[in-house]
Amino acid sequence: MGIIPIISLVVFITSLSIYLLLTSKGRFLLKSLVTKIKRQGWKFRNVLFNYLRSRFSKTITIAAIILAAVIAGNTVSAQVTPPPLTSLKSVSVPEPNNLGDFVKDKVAAIKLGKALFWDMQVGSDGKTSCASCHFHAGADNRSKNQISPGLLRINANGTVNPDTVFDVGGGPNYQLKPGDFPFHKLSNPNDPKTVVSDRNDVSSSQGVFNAKFVDVKPGSAEDEVKNELDPVFNVRGTNVRRVQPRNTPTVINAAFNFRNFWDGRAENIFNGVNPFGLRDPNASVVKAEKPNQLKFVKIRLNNSSLASQALGPPLSSFELSADGRTFQEIGDKFGRIDNKKSLSKLPVDNLDNLADNLVGPLLNSVDELTGNLAQIGNSTSISTLVQNVLSIRGTKLPRVLGQKLSRLRPLGKQVVHPQDSVLGADSRSPQPGLKDKTYDELIKDAFKPEWWKSNRLIQVDSEGKRTFVNGADNSSQTDEYTLLEYNFSLFFGLAIQLYESTLIANDTPFDRFLAGNTTALTKQQQLGKDLFQGKALCIGCHAGSELTAASVSSVAKDGRIKRAPFGAKSPEDNGFFNIGVRPVTDDPGLGANDGLQGNNPLSEARLAQLGKFQLLLGQNPPTLNPPLNSSEKVIADGAFKAPGLRNVELTAPYFHNGGQATLEQVIDFYNRGGDFGALPALNLSSAEKQQLVAFLKGLTDDRVRLEKAPFDHPQLFVPNGHPGNQTSVNDDGTGKATDSLLEIPAVGRNGGSAIRNFLN
Repeated sequence: MGIIPIISLVVFITSLSIYLLLTSKGRFLLKSLVTKIKRQGWKFRNVLFNYLRSRFSKTITIAAIILAAVIAGNTVSAQVTPPPLTSLKSVSVPEPNNLGDFVKDKVAAIKLGKALFWDMQVGSDGKTSCASCHFHAGADNRSKNQISPGLLRINANGTVNPDTVFDVGGGPNYQLKPGDFPFHKLSNPNDPKTVVSDRNDVSSSQGVFNAKFVDVKPGSAEDEVKNELDPVFNVRGTNVRRVQPRNTPTVINAAFNFRNFWDGRAENIFNGVNPFGLRDPNASVVKAEKPNQLKFVKIRLNNSSLASQALGPPLSSFELSADGRTFQEIGDKFGRIDNKKSLSKLPVDNLDNLADNLVGPLLNSVDELTGNLAQIGNSTSISTLVQNVLSIRGTKLPRVLGQKLSRLRPLGKQVVHPQDSVLGADSRSPQPGLKDKTYDELIKDAFKPEWWKSNRLIQVDSEGKRTFVNGADNSSQTDEYTLLEYNFSLFFGLAIQLYESTLIANDTPFDRFLAGNTTALTKQQQLGKDLFQGKALCIGCHAGSELTAASVSSVAKDGRIKRAPFGAKSPEDNGFFNIGVRPVTDDPGLGANDGLQGNNPLSEARLAQLGKFQLLLGQNPPTLNPPLNSSEKVIADGAFKAPGLRNVELTAPYFHNGGQATLEQVIDFYNRGGDFGALPALNLSSAEKQQLVAFLKGLTDDRVRLEKAPFDHPQLFVPNGHPGNQTSVNDDGTGKATDSLLEIPAVGRNGGSAIRNFLN
């Protein structure tokens, strides 16, 4: 074909494209053509596909041009790809712009954060740490006593309706098997209509036993608690460890997330006290303008959802804490002041009512649980169970957590490898713990003195009133805290965030390929990459170099909320999607409320509808076109944060319910269009499925696989279910089942042997 015919063809194609895309009659004709194609068998369903089409508007335009050329009787071939990605090494780790107002030595803060993250003494039982659920590629690969029933289930009208029956295994303390997965079984994995069985259980992480907090015992790793019968997590009346109602995501690369937790409740703004940022108007810490001059201040650190997230588990009566403990009490556990506090005088604050606000409707609907109560106990225990199921119960202002740690040697029950990349210089190996440094000293090394240095105390009376005093009054009606103890939540959150911000996996074959090494990915993986960015539509949710639309950079580019451009053009939170893993009534996810005063939606689009966006999030809402209508439908119910995908090979089981055990099962799920009608079917061939799985395995950073720095760690003993099974356990004499502990050996900067995947 000569140059003139080519130019003529290009002019014709361009003119026809402009006519089809930019004129009303042309758009009508194009729409008619698309409708006809739909009738030939294309199945575009629900809002998510429209969203994906919007992300590929450039691709759609190119496709229309190609289509026009075909109509004109010419053959045109083209490879349509989204804008090129760059290696994650080119993306800066988000950090608060006012970090220097709090941290004086970042290296010291990282050391403090790593010690706190891995220290088993932080848990009420002296066994459970943050790392207990994040020790394996930043996630959890345990498989015994890792099932939770559908505790987050609701009725269609939004009232709670927790399912307390264990469908998988028949009870807690069950040993999972490969044949248990997927939880939604089909006779034909490509056909969502061929359902064999459906179970709404969740594969997650075991935490602590059900207990009420009584007091810390300074110098003791174990808190004083009162064990109480667990209405759900028991085997023949003997308590077993509770299991969280959502699967544990990895903390590796979580620093890139704009919000954290599956439902986004860990806010980007850190308030120093709890996960809820500016949503909690009463959250404050204490600052010493002079050592004898204290004042309450409200703080806000942006790009700090990891710090917000860090303050949930240590007070959760499912994860790390007996019910009713506070952060200052944890500090006292490692701490100095012992006022013989009792439950009758624990201080009350705005967060004491958090659970009640969250589940007010719940307590009024306990009558709906009659069928389950006959099997598991009384309504009071069920009410309490559901109150604290999402790390809400036990979150009084974090005081006493801060008092626990001062008298305990950091990592005093665990060996630290002498070549640990952060803690090695302080190792006492082969003896457990760190030498010389106390937690008080680690805090003072890391943080500016105005946040910990004062000769006055903060007194809290039985009504929650706070007063600055010169000394303890030894009254049973008050508690006194040093400034360091009172602000322990601030130190804990920021130190954990700074440590987790070093856990960046950016040296994968995929990243090396993006940096120009064309042999870093195999040919099969490269074909999978093309599918990932094209036919398989993965890039719509797993966007950008971070491979998630929920990243800080994605929100900066596209806004916190946006409109789906087709259909009803409904508003949605950027980075949160309902992909049809489970029915909305199993877990509302982003569609739930925050449980604080006002019980506001977690969905930021719904906050904008209510006119509360600026008040609760600290900035004006994005401008939408057309403008947001207060009565229009928002996409939030059943939506969850899109996770990043690096190391996904190592972080099974998958999705927020942990219902898929292998990458092959995940690809089957997407290929059939999800299990509950939210996605388009992909119609991938067997070879294409294998190519996608191969590509996903090209997202593994070998430093993570081999636990090389910065992914090295101290020794850890994790609860791994209980001797026996789901029908029989051994009582330790206190109403609790005897623990089985699994040792995770200490590893230094040079790493060790490759970690084993889930159920391998």
